[in-house]
Amino acid sequence: MTALIVVVSLLIGVSLGILGGGGSILTVPILVYLAGQGTKEAIATSLFVVGVTSLAALIPHARAHRVRWRTGLLFGAFSMAGAYGGGRLAEYIPGTVLLVAFALMMLATAFAMLRKPRDGAKRAARPAHRDLPLQHIAVEGLVVGAVTGLVGSGGGFLVVPALAILGGLPMGIAVGTSLLVIAMKSFAGLAGHLSGVSIDWGIALTVTLAAVIGSLIGARLAGRIPQDALRKSFGWFVVVMGVFVLGQQLPHTVWTSPLTWTGVALAATTAVTWGAVRTRRERNAPDRPRVAPGEPSTHP
Repeated sequence: MTALIVVVSLLIGVSLGILGGGGSILTVPILVYLAGQGTKEAIATSLFVVGVTSLAALIPHARAHRVRWRTGLLFGAFSMAGAYGGGRLAEYIPGTVLLVAFALMMLATAFAMLRKPRDGAKRAARPAHRDLPLQHIAVEGLVVGAVTGLVGSGGGFLVVPALAILGGLPMGIAVGTSLLVIAMKSFAGLAGHLSGVSIDWGIALTVTLAAVIGSLIGARLAGRIPQDALRKSFGWFVVVMGVFVLGQQLPHTVWTSPLTWTGVALAATTAVTWGAVRTRRERNAPDRPRVAPGEPSTHP
């Protein structure tokens, strides 16, 4: 069992090194279902693992000049405040509720990863040399930080899109900068949890060491693996993990109820239909050239 934990912990680090996120999505289920830890202990331990691993993965990204320090430090500072508050609040929420919330967040994250980026979002991105507006940093930092503290999620898959789309940063720089943010708020969330949870440091250090090694490997692979293919593969893996966690936490009657599967069928049908409609619209939309501000349009 220890060998399996080490192998999967390597995947935690590889995910953080390549994608700038995904570590805690793996860490909490590993600690709960493989290491046999309680939910709150696993969440606190995952924050330590993800925080240290993110710092290790940050080093090669920084050497390659893929870190925007000002944006990362400001985002991280607001996230630390939200993470500490979320960590303190988690002390009063039942473990089952936290795991169900974590599983739902996993499924939402997977949807965001599997969803095809819209051209409009890309066109709306700001130039790469500009930082996020302070008000965006404050709001998003607090929200992402609160999620981190509550459910032990590093929030990389929330930070990276914010940096890439709203901040206009190239994907590689967004990934590197997100590692700085994740490390800062993971340690802040850990501080919030330590007031009511004790950590098994033997397991924590074993998982962390394997994850750090994986993060260094992942950072070296960053840019060599097609990001879209990797993100989709990991997205489907997260779907499986999310469904597994929900299956473990929700009562058996929920899964055998016809209403549950009727809802699932309706949701799946709606998602497929909307995807088909959006794809058809994109194919039929005219490919108009972009017009710079102040220039006359060539289209009627």
